[in-house]
Amino acid sequence: MTIPVECYFVLSALLFFIGVFGFVTRRNLIAMLISVELVLNAVDINFAAINRLLYPNGMEGMFMTLFVIGVAAAESAVAIAIILNVYRHFRSDSVDSITNLKN
Repeated sequence: MTIPVECYFVLSALLFFIGVFGFVTRRNLIAMLISVELVLNAVDINFAAINRLLYPNGMEGMFMTLFVIGVAAAESAVAIAIILNVYRHFRSDSVDSITNLKN
């Protein structure tokens, strides 16, 4: 028994909106990073589902998914390095503490 493609689209939309909501409402940098990762995972599910729907024997959507996963890993590494430097400087991981980066 196979899962219908519409279920993947519903899951993707749910992940996307949870990620956007988390990014908009959270003030913690780590929580915001996790929200961005949720959005990227929603994009990955869409790539795979659209590939399965339009080209059942093709692998283009899977390759795009792997590319997005690689970009997300690099983005996470850079973001965590920035968050660590912000925490060392301000002793806080809140967005409100880094609003005055003028000096």
